[in-house]
Amino acid sequence: MADKKTINSSKVLKIGIIIYAAVFIIGILFTLFAGLKLDINFSGGTRITYSYTGKVEEKDFKKVAKSVIKKDFTVGSSTSLAGDVKTLTVNLAGRNTLDTKTQESLTTKLEEKFTKNNIELYDSNSVSPTVAGTFFIKSLVAVILTAIFVIIYVGIRFRKIGGVSAAVTALCALVLDLFVSFFVCVIFRLQIDSNYMAVVLTILGYSLNDTIVVYDRVRENKKLFPQLDLSENMNVSISGIIKRNIVTTVTTVSAVATIILVSELFGLTSLRTFAIPMAFGLVSGCFTSLFVAGPLWVIWQNRKNKKA
Repeated sequence: MADKKTINSSKVLKIGIIIYAAVFIIGILFTLFAGLKLDINFSGGTRITYSYTGKVEEKDFKKVAKSVIKKDFTVGSSTSLAGDVKTLTVNLAGRNTLDTKTQESLTTKLEEKFTKNNIELYDSNSVSPTVAGTFFIKSLVAVILTAIFVIIYVGIRFRKIGGVSAAVTALCALVLDLFVSFFVCVIFRLQIDSNYMAVVLTILGYSLNDTIVVYDRVRENKKLFPQLDLSENMNVSISGIIKRNIVTTVTTVSAVATIILVSELFGLTSLRTFAIPMAFGLVSGCFTSLFVAGPLWVIWQNRKNKKA
């Protein structure tokens, strides 16, 4: 078994470190110079959406809005999947909320300007910074609790091959995946919203499942081939499951790519903020479960054995 051609996971780990370092540097630079786009659920603010028919230029819409709103705001446009509802949205972040009177005035001005476009109020939502902060803390707590459960579950399940080391290295892989999805949002100028939290929890489950498959194979090969050292065992184990992991990931990413295509064609912002970071996170999860968690576990165990 050991004589068969296997993947050298430690060499792939070194390549992975270079790739992830580059992603981190680019992501940090974008974060510092371009900033984050936070949804009002995280930053607070007001979001007012208007539906319309025909054609309304975004610049003309913004010009009318500026005559009423004396604060900084942005305007976004989208079209429903069926193409029957077109909308323009006014976004104000932070403490730049609009009172009811101003919203009514804005609606009146728009109706007067675009009389042939049947423009009307479609949705309105305001969130105070305090409520937004509470929502952010709750989301963060959910992620932290998930991480704790990951450590406990993996630590108990793989206690015969070094439960703590298996749990911590699995968590390291998950953290890399989450940073990748986060930096993708920053680079592609996507809003960090509730969709992103769904992406985070989905990637956690997906990547963890792949890592567990690796550890299961290592534990199995440890019984079948006791003559293999830790590094050889990991290489053999990864070589035995890599095709399965890649095929599963390609299949899943293909489905997500379809969502991305639809969102780009119809301007569905909510789908973009979910599908794009999800696609990159899934690819990262496939790589880290094979070539980060496993090789790091080998390094940990080897150092532990040397000390012993």
